[in-house]
Formats: sequence, C-alpha cells, structure tokens
Amino acid sequence: MEFLEEANYQLKEIQTLEGHTDRVWSLAWNSSTGRDGVPPLLASCSGDKTVRIWERNLSSRSWDCKAVLDETHTRTVRSCAWSPSGKLLATASFDATTAIWENIGGDYECVSTLEGHENEVKSVAWNASGSLLATCSRDKSVWIWEAMPGNEFECVSVLQGHAQDVKMVQWHPTMDVLFSCSYDNTIKVWWAEDVDSDNWQCVQTIGESNNGHSSTVWALSFNAEGDKMVSCSDDLTLKIWEADITRMQSGDGYAPWRHMCTLSGYHDRTIFSVHWSREGIIASGAADDAVRLFVESKDALIDGPSYKMLLKKEKAHDMDVNSVQWSPGERPLLASTSDDGTIKIWELASTL
Repeated sequence: MEFLEEANYQLKEIQTLEGHTDRVWSLAWNSSTGRDGVPPLLASCSGDKTVRIWERNLSSRSWDCKAVLDETHTRTVRSCAWSPSGKLLATASFDATTAIWENIGGDYECVSTLEGHENEVKSVAWNASGSLLATCSRDKSVWIWEAMPGNEFECVSVLQGHAQDVKMVQWHPTMDVLFSCSYDNTIKVWWAEDVDSDNWQCVQTIGESNNGHSSTVWALSFNAEGDKMVSCSDDLTLKIWEADITRMQSGDGYAPWRHMCTLSGYHDRTIFSVHWSREGIIASGAADDAVRLFVESKDALIDGPSYKMLLKKEKAHDMDVNSVQWSPGERPLLASTSDDGTIKIWELASTL
C-alpha cells in the first residue's frame, strides 16, 4: 500500500441514496456482483422496518432502488448480510427474528424465519462457504445456524459467555472461526476443533486486561489475508490484532490473536463501524458524522507496524455514521449509512 502515501486522496461522493424514512443502520454489498458486467448490488436496512435493494445502472451510472422488503419485520432491521453465492439475504431485527430472503426471478421472497433469541437480534453473518449463519442478540447469546437443503436452517449451537448485549458477529474470511463483540467491552473467539461435532467453544476472550478495549466494542473487520483484524470501540480507539493463521489452517490447533497497535487520538466520539478493504485501507465511521481512512505507514517502528490516517471526510453525513463498507468489485467504492436516513456511495480518488 506504499503508493497510497505518495499522493493526496479525497473521498468523492458519487451519490446519496434516499428512500428510508428512519436511520439506516447497516448495509451489505453483494459480492457476486460488480464485476464481469454484472451491476453492483447493495442492501440497506433501517429503523423504518424495511430493507432496500439498490442496483447500479451500468448505463446511467446512477443507483436505483430495485426492491423494498417490508411487511416481514415488525421492528427495526439492524443488520443484513448476503450469502457468499449472492442468492440469499439474511436480515436481523429488533423483533427477535432473522429473515432469509431469496431472489426469485427478480422478486425477493422471505423463504425462512429464524426464531429463538429472546429479544433484539443485533447482527447476522455468513461463513465463507455459506453453510453456517451466526446471529447475536441483546439476550447476550450468539447462535450458530446450519443452512440445510430447501432453505431450512437448524440451530446447531447457542454460545453463552458474554455478560452483556452482543453487538456484532463476524466470521473469519477463510476459516470457520467466529468472532463476537459486545457491550461487555470484549471480543470473544469461538471455534469448533471438529466442525462436524458442533462443539463450539470460546477459545479466547480479548478484554482490557490483554490490551483490549475499555468500553463497548462495536465492530471488527479482517484484512484480505485474514491474518490481521481491526476492532473499534466506544473508547474512541481502533485496535489492530494479528494471529498465526497458517498454524490454524494446518490443523495445528488454535493460535491466539495478539495486539499489534492502538490508533488513538483520531476520534472524539464513539466509533460504530470499521471495514478493511482488499487493498489494505481501513475505513471507520463514527458518531462525529465523519468517515476516516487509515493505511499502514511505511515509516513503521522497529517494534512493529504502525498505521496513519490517510484522510478524514468531515461532515460525511448530517448525523452519526453507523456503517462503512468497501465494495468487493474491481473499482473500490465505499458506502456509508447514517442516522440521517441516507446511504452515500463514495469513490477514493487521487487529487494529483
């Protein structure tokens, strides 16, 4: 990523997507679109109880709302995630359910409803193969569901361990290792040594005592290789972690995540979202209405890598930025969502 430091960059707003009538909590890019002439597809979810599907028109270059998924969730839709194949969309709601939608001939139909959490479901995530789905809730639990034939989903494990509301679940990009972050200030790592046994265990708790966060952990994201992780928190810091994933991939047991560095002094309000692009750029969205981008600094110290801010987009939105997500397509776009009810699409452009 060194070339990034040689130039000045700006986040150029391509379009503001309007239509939601309440805060937009989260969004998800469909990774099976955006290349080979297939128009990019994006899902967004909101406090207005709906999910919107947006598609980029390849001729006009503008984003259009292709579908509004409503009349299924009865409360805020907090999180959405496309399956790796791009065929299914999972949506998690404060109504304590997770809905599975399938694109059938251009129409999105709710083909399954997952019930079991006692109250608000805060996050939903698919593993890399699409065989497992994870959900987490204010009820302090994390559930793992197995995708069965015919759009059936069976709960194979209920993971108890967090002391508070669980804010986010995220699978490792290449291995069936699950991460959860919570209002209890910790990140927990869940692993089944033999996935077929469904014997999921908490193999690591990253907390303040081992260089972790001192307040609510809102989100985390992995780099493209999966050997580094970034987390963000109400303690106004971003933290970078690393692990020996080669050891885990070789079947040599679990390798713990180690703290590499802490990025502090950049945010003065809660950091709600963080996402690591394939090119190595970390984006963060926060309650100060701004979006920031960070890259690894080539002026790294002897004792390990350091990261520096590439740019800060002040007033990216009129209110809190709830989610930032890089697109998976050839041309990296950044999408952000906000309490102001909008989604914005940005392009990272050189000012040279």
